[in-house]
Amino acid sequence: MGASGKPLGETTVLITGGSGGIGGAIAERFASARMNIVIHYVNSHEAANEVARRCMNAGSQVMTVAADLRDRSQLQRMAERLAASGMQPDILVNNAGRSHYGMLADLTEEEWDDVMAVNLKGTFMCSQLFMPYMVSQRYGRIINVSSVWGISGASCEVAYSASKGGVNAFTKALAKELAPSGVTVNAVAPGAVRTAMLGNLAEDEVRMLEEEIPAGRLASPEEVASLVYFLALPESGYINGQIISPNGGWIT
Repeated sequence: MGASGKPLGETTVLITGGSGGIGGAIAERFASARMNIVIHYVNSHEAANEVARRCMNAGSQVMTVAADLRDRSQLQRMAERLAASGMQPDILVNNAGRSHYGMLADLTEEEWDDVMAVNLKGTFMCSQLFMPYMVSQRYGRIINVSSVWGISGASCEVAYSASKGGVNAFTKALAKELAPSGVTVNAVAPGAVRTAMLGNLAEDEVRMLEEEIPAGRLASPEEVASLVYFLALPESGYINGQIISPNGGWIT
């Protein structure tokens, strides 16, 4: 039974970018507890449906919803649809992200704006839309999937690092704002995770990366998902405003 008075099986979680590697693993981890799952996606319709099928096989009630995180009107329609379906999220996982690799000297203003719009503004708009329901029931969880580069910065990933650094500061500030209402806000800032986002690296580059990490390997999406799940549990209610980085000892 959650602090909200709801059994876990009646708790709803919305995962943005739920069709991807980390997002899909997060959805399946919550589905293993038979929570209600909302999988958000933008264009990856078939991938979202495949994640949904796996979650339904675990016994969860599942919805898939498409919306562009850069467009408030689309997000508003998504929120209205969830409310009409009785699937307003008790837990919001702001997981959707956009990466960009390249020298700052070559970065266009449009590329900068796009990374910021998805990673930072999308987190802001989703939190703003879904937190009133959590506040009204005096219980909720907002978990932002950030990055180790938001803590330490990465060469050739200035826009991405800046956007995730913004997510980390957003997390700390909103946690203080919502704490009196029984809503916690935390961020998970993974190190290198074996997903399609590392697809621009050759296999020898991946091996070099693994050698830099004290654990000697990349993280699996499931390892990130287990931390997100832990932060969403009722018993994690005193963990608030934290940036937790599962990175194998890479950045301490």
